[in-house]
Formats: sequence, C-alpha cells, structure tokens
Amino acid sequence: MTNEQMLPYFVDCAERAERLRRDGADVVLVTGCELSLFARGYLPGDTFNARVPVLAGPGREAALQGIPDKVNAFLGDVVTAVRPVFAGPVSYASCPLDGVDWSPFDIVGLDAFRSLRNAATYRDDLRKEFAHGKPVAITEVGCCTFRGAGGLGGAGWYVAMGPDGVTPKPDLVRDESEQVRYLDDLLPVFEEEGVDSLFWFSFAGYATPHRSCGPAPDPDLASYGIVKILDEQSGISASARRYPDLPWEPKEAFHALADRYRALGQQNTAE
Repeated sequence: MTNEQMLPYFVDCAERAERLRRDGADVVLVTGCELSLFARGYLPGDTFNARVPVLAGPGREAALQGIPDKVNAFLGDVVTAVRPVFAGPVSYASCPLDGVDWSPFDIVGLDAFRSLRNAATYRDDLRKEFAHGKPVAITEVGCCTFRGAGGLGGAGWYVAMGPDGVTPKPDLVRDESEQVRYLDDLLPVFEEEGVDSLFWFSFAGYATPHRSCGPAPDPDLASYGIVKILDEQSGISASARRYPDLPWEPKEAFHALADRYRALGQQNTAE
C-alpha cells in the first residue's frame, strides 16, 4: 500500500481497537510494521520482494537517504488521525531503517533481530532506546530453524532461499535447537535491560510447512515459527503427533518459551 491507501485503514483499525478497549480488553494499537520495507514509496520497488535486494546492492546508501524523514512524516499523520478515535496507548513496530521519532507514541516498539552484523553493539543499541523515557517493547525477535540462522537474524529467511525464492537451499541443516539458543541468549538481555514486553517472531510459518518427505529441502527450515505447520507431505502420522487435532506440532523453541513463561509465572506468584 501507499501512504494514502494506508491512512484510512489505520483509522478503521483504531475504531475497532477502541470498541475492544471499551469492552474491557487491554489493547495497544500498533500503527504498522517496518513501513520503509513493507509500504510503497520508501525504497525502490513496487513489492516487498523487489525492495529487499536493494538493501544488499550497490545502491543501498542512496536508497536509504531521507527514509526516516518520510517515515516520521507519515507516522505523524497516522498518530494524529488515530488519537481522536482510540483512547489507549499507541505504538509502532520499527526496524532500524525507519529512524523513528518516538515523541508522538506511548510505547517504543522495536523489531530487534540480533545478527552477526550488530551483535557487538546489540545491548548498547537497545539501551539507547530507553532514553525516550517510555516503555520499550520488542515487537519482533527470532531466527529460522537451520544451523547458523541465529547469526543471520531477520535476514535468515532470505539467505536460506534458493534461486526460485521459495525452496530453501539444499545445504541447510535442520536444527531446532538454534532457535532455543537464540532465545536463551537474548531473553536475559531483555530482562536485565528492563524491556516491558516481548514478542517472538513468530508462532507459525504458514507459507513454509514442514515436509520431511520428498527430495526437496524442508520449507520449514526458513520459518521463524516455534511450531511447524503440517500437511500431507509432512511425514508425521496423526498417532505420532502431540496435538493430533491441530495442523501443527511444537518445535523445541515452543517448549523453551513455555518453560520460561511458566517459571516467570511461578516467580510472580511467589512474590
């Protein structure tokens, strides 16, 4: 979408969110996600798949010029439009390219993927976001399900894909423990730095089902999901599933995340 197409959509979202809030739900309105990548008019290219290669190409620096100004101008319009109809807190799920001015928002929202590229400064970069004096939420963090994916962070899915952009590369090694290690590395950082809320990206990769049958590589390797989506090619019988009535099975990270929240719940109850 373009900015002009998105603005009424956000107002509609705000009206629906306000109805939920008035019914007693604890609602935060997130006014979009990584607009510089997902929306038209910021990076060259009419689609997301056309824009991503720009970030790795020789014209990257030129393409990034002026993006924060464009993003903040539109986000200012969005916040101005949604405040009259939504009375709850407002945030935005940002990527580093956006360069967001957080003054119009109630909560700082960060898609904070760690990779080898930013590992050395990751904690310091996160700590800087608390200077705004507002709660900090990690709106996305995670890695794919192959060995070495943690070093790629948010770029794992793109690096994992072969020439057709759909099938993972044949040399990838499935490793569900990679997600657990990534989780175990970062959760203490978020706790120690005082992050308010955390959202793992993501629950399921619906477009990348787990397939252990056939010659092609398993699409779930390129998934950030903590569960693997099953279909007729998954090779897992209903009798072997933990949840035979559901179209997915947990990965190791599903249990690791559940264990962490269970421990936090017990700690809070004790306190």
